[in-house]
Amino acid sequence: MSDNQLTELIERYLDGSMTAEERTQFELLRKNDVTVESRVTEHKQFMGLLKQYGERLELQKRLDAIHDEIDVHALKEEVTIHPVWVVRMWRHHHSKISVAASIAIFAILSTLFFTGKLNSHDSRFVELRDEVSRLKISNDQLKQTVNTRLINGAKTTKPKPVNPGNFRGTGFALSSNGYIVTNYHVVNGADSIYVQNAAGESFHSKVIYTEPQNDIAILEINDSTFKNLGAVPYNFKKSSTDLGENVFTFGYPGGEVVFGPGALTSATGYQGDTTEYQVSIPVNPGNSGGPLLDDKGNIIGIINGKQTRVAGAAFAVKSAYLLKAIQNIPADSLSKSLTLNNRNTLAGLSRPQQLKKLKNYVFMVKVYNQ
Repeated sequence: MSDNQLTELIERYLDGSMTAEERTQFELLRKNDVTVESRVTEHKQFMGLLKQYGERLELQKRLDAIHDEIDVHALKEEVTIHPVWVVRMWRHHHSKISVAASIAIFAILSTLFFTGKLNSHDSRFVELRDEVSRLKISNDQLKQTVNTRLINGAKTTKPKPVNPGNFRGTGFALSSNGYIVTNYHVVNGADSIYVQNAAGESFHSKVIYTEPQNDIAILEINDSTFKNLGAVPYNFKKSSTDLGENVFTFGYPGGEVVFGPGALTSATGYQGDTTEYQVSIPVNPGNSGGPLLDDKGNIIGIINGKQTRVAGAAFAVKSAYLLKAIQNIPADSLSKSLTLNNRNTLAGLSRPQQLKKLKNYVFMVKVYNQ
């Protein structure tokens, strides 16, 4: 089947123009072919981006129209009485209005927009990157950044983070010779990346491959002080994991490694995303990129998100997509061989014994930005 034929099938599947028999056959194809499943997910994401872009243009037009009619000073007073959330982004095109008044206008409009008053979307799911980003800079620095963006064309200085290394996530070893996997959103835009082991030793690393659509990034430790880890104690599960099975994660939501027990609650992620599992494990921003393991210590996924309105509901990219990503790494991107372990030495051990073995293969990922 050619790419064009597959794309046409996917479009017919998503717009509901397939017959019942065609739809059944296509869903079977999705289930049995990871490549087809990945293409469906990519196409859905692409169409979603197009829709968001159109909505953004429409919102901009509405904001411009309101801006010409609204009582600026009255709104400024209202903001003083009723504080609102800090503005994330605003392109300011009306230089005749003062910066302070512009902030007040957009603060109110943005509150309406992001709480659903100007938008029909009900966003109950937030990827951990949204929370991690709020740890990058302090509230004062965020306010300065907003003001800087609002002053269109003015000569201003971008504030520097007090401690850029506080932007962190988790990663875990793919092999003993320094290949690490984490989430794409953890390292996206990084100027410098270090991974820190359980002993507190840090090693410079670089990104060698990413798959943004599946939130996967592969790192390589390129530090002369790094020594091989020894045989990786877990393997990577290719088949699906059963509902109700005990699972756990191990990561760095803070300065110390933390164990998180739970269970697999759904074979699909947010809004039925078949590339992910849903698990009942409380996670925090630093858990991004951490391993999700089954009871026997097999890697079954990578933690990458959580649902905001359901306590303890988290999501993980399935290991099948990690294995596919590893296969897709261009040969010239690898400076040494990347061979996955096929033997699981964690099976049969008690949980404390499993964690003692795991801790040397799970890393804190520190991201530095200029």
